[in-house]
Amino acid sequence: MKCLIIAAGKGSRLRQKGGCKPLVPVLGVPLIERVIRAAMEAGVDRFYVVIGYQGEQLGNFLAHLARRLDVEITSLVNDDWAEENGLSVLKARDILDEPFLLLMADHLFDPKLVQPLIRLTLGNEEIVLGVDNDIHNSLVDLDDVTRVQVEDDGSIQCQKIRDIGKGLSDFNGFDTGIFLCSPAIFEALERSKEKESDTSLSGAVRILAAEGRAKAILLDGFWIDVDDPQALQKAEQALLKQVSDKANDGPVARYLNRPVSIRISRYLVRSRLTPNQISLFSFLCSLLAAGLFALGGYLALFLGGVLAQFASIIDGCDGEVARLKYQSSDFGGWFDAVLDRYADAFLLFGLTWHLLAQEVNGWILFAGFMAIIGSFMLSYTADKYDNLMRERIHGGAGTGLRVGRDVRVFLIFLGAVLNMVLPVLVLIAVVMNLETLRRVGVARNG
Repeated sequence: MKCLIIAAGKGSRLRQKGGCKPLVPVLGVPLIERVIRAAMEAGVDRFYVVIGYQGEQLGNFLAHLARRLDVEITSLVNDDWAEENGLSVLKARDILDEPFLLLMADHLFDPKLVQPLIRLTLGNEEIVLGVDNDIHNSLVDLDDVTRVQVEDDGSIQCQKIRDIGKGLSDFNGFDTGIFLCSPAIFEALERSKEKESDTSLSGAVRILAAEGRAKAILLDGFWIDVDDPQALQKAEQALLKQVSDKANDGPVARYLNRPVSIRISRYLVRSRLTPNQISLFSFLCSLLAAGLFALGGYLALFLGGVLAQFASIIDGCDGEVARLKYQSSDFGGWFDAVLDRYADAFLLFGLTWHLLAQEVNGWILFAGFMAIIGSFMLSYTADKYDNLMRERIHGGAGTGLRVGRDVRVFLIFLGAVLNMVLPVLVLIAVVMNLETLRRVGVARNG
């Protein structure tokens, strides 16, 4: 699927965030890159981007991005960038002679919103607009959004567009800026320009709507027009919320660690730190915590406990930053898991050493050994168990119990700060091994 992206305007209301609007960073990634990556995830494999204001700067970025993502991106220059957006669409008239996706460079969206349009069979001389029928959407700026009046024509997939425009008082949806277009859009733009002196995209949609050739497909999901600093802030908050909602988070990660880590990640994405470097930093914090445990004395124990919990929080940042900056990789996930296993072993060994330094006792050594073994086996069974739980969630059977590393490290933290090392070490040994056996039982019956 080919895609045309309009990126020619000046974007004066967002100018304080950057001289070139499509290059304004959203959590460390330029707007236009987020749009292109989302479209690629939805199934687009070739892009045409209409540039104008700050065209040389944007064109250079797109050329570099094309090499980095290994995708074809062609820049089309609109010298009349100060005029309405329909003129930018017309720049592709001689290039796009088949159905194509039309997007706005300043509209962020969930890739899942685009997939239903790509799967549509577009009728001759038709266009289809993605419409948000949630007229109470908190991400929408009612003073600036293009409003749509949709009429149900009995179609299962699409409905007719009756009218479109920013000034509509009678409306039941919003223009998401996501279109599936046939070349008919170019002819409609020319007619709108000649008959109505209207060179806006909405003007062309109105002409096609009057002829029954403009349809709407209702979309339900995240999208936002990033047109001013307030919208930029809302977009960042929405993206942070998306990466913080992980189905396999344990209770400590979900309710304690994640609310803190996501706030830290908001600043880390603006730095040059990579996810792997964050993973390594978290591991070094755990290593230092284990060293403090081994030193002996309550102060070192307390500081070690706090540092261990801090490392657990930071351990969530690597994945968050990776997803926000499109830096996820199989190696990164594996590297993080390896460091976590080493960190757990050092932390539990540090607690065991702390007790043995006070009293040499075989039962203490056994408790420490079982805690380490239980932790390793719990981690080893996590992948199989989580996959099984995902299948049950899709089948409506509920999420089941999730005890993981977040709970383990939190228990280490409590045992250290409360100076109850032996009871917590025994508790970890019992809980981790029993949970491993429970998972074996669940998998056997699943």
